[in-house]
Amino acid sequence: MSMEWVYFSAGGSALVGLWSVIMGVIIVVLLGGAFWMGNRVRSREPRRPSREEQPRLPDGGAVHEEQAYREPNEIPRSELRLTPYQVHGNMGSRPNTSKQRPRWSRGSGGSFGSGGLGAH
Repeated sequence: MSMEWVYFSAGGSALVGLWSVIMGVIIVVLLGGAFWMGNRVRSREPRRPSREEQPRLPDGGAVHEEQAYREPNEIPRSELRLTPYQVHGNMGSRPNTSKQRPRWSRGSGGSFGSGGLGAH
């Protein structure tokens, strides 16, 4: 082994050290720019609402869940196949006068995969 290889490897280590310092400076500049840009964006946003502007409960207290059964409106019968734009999206529903829960079959809650044995 000649001394030329030792000098060659020693000279390259200085470039590696200089390269890492340059990359470190670039990363610090990019992080500083991101912080500056974030502050600019935040200054353009509307201010946060004060405590007095926050939503309040109604005078009657909290609103509770209301349970009602509804029946779907029927799709009009036609000889031709209806396309979605002819059905007009969600056809809506109307209140059901019956107070009995709708069930798929006797003894079933109507959901799939509920873990029960179902009506066997």
